[in-house]
Amino acid sequence: MWIWLISIFFGLIVVFLVIVYLLQEKLIFFPEKVPENYQYSFSQPFKEVYLTSPDKARLHALYFIQDNPKGAILYFHGNAGSLRSWGYVAEDLMRYGYNVLIMDYQGFGKSTGKLSQKALFEDAELMYKYLLNYFPEQKLVVFGRSLGTGIAVKVAADNKPGLLLLETPFYNFADVAKAHYSFLPISLLLRYPFRSDKYLPQVSCPVYIFHGTADEIVPYASGLKLANLLNQPGGLITVEGGGHNNLEGFAVYQQALKRILE
Repeated sequence: MWIWLISIFFGLIVVFLVIVYLLQEKLIFFPEKVPENYQYSFSQPFKEVYLTSPDKARLHALYFIQDNPKGAILYFHGNAGSLRSWGYVAEDLMRYGYNVLIMDYQGFGKSTGKLSQKALFEDAELMYKYLLNYFPEQKLVVFGRSLGTGIAVKVAADNKPGLLLLETPFYNFADVAKAHYSFLPISLLLRYPFRSDKYLPQVSCPVYIFHGTADEIVPYASGLKLANLLNQPGGLITVEGGGHNNLEGFAVYQQALKRILE
């Protein structure tokens, strides 16, 4: 009797773990789909960019353009929403004198395709190469926020941009997953490891990390571990009391970003 009950118990656990493995995108990504005919409205000039990914997905991005830019920022957004809302973040960055290119990942916004870590890395590289049509590498800034930091670090490691900025980053994605799902065997299940800890030491440009001490999504301790891998002084900007989605409301964040970009 007990053996039968134990077998059922462990069988249910296995089924649960298989479901988590297969459906983990539902726990990680929260995309907003946007109709193909949707008309974006922003106060700064922009154009819509469509590129074809290596796996034949149609990638959509917004390219914000200004007169006499000193370079371009390639911005990778977080795990939710679409360019409908993230476009305003890119628009705000133009104040520092840069053009800004921001993409929607596969399955987000107007982008088609199916998510995978491989696809995210390949699509990001495609966007980087797009900007090389307009600027030399030293004029490019790679900027990642939250989940986008895992993509930004890989792009910067594989290329030689002028600058890498990381807002609310993680040591690696397993570090974040363990903080929220400590009861799961994360290392066995995770198909999106985002090994920023592996790639950051390969980055040759200056790196700056912004992280709030009250971050409720990506623990400050995870960002601190990543910052400890930097081979430069002053690379970590700590925002006391800052959360995961409100760093732009703190003077220390705004002052540091202005100093770095201007």
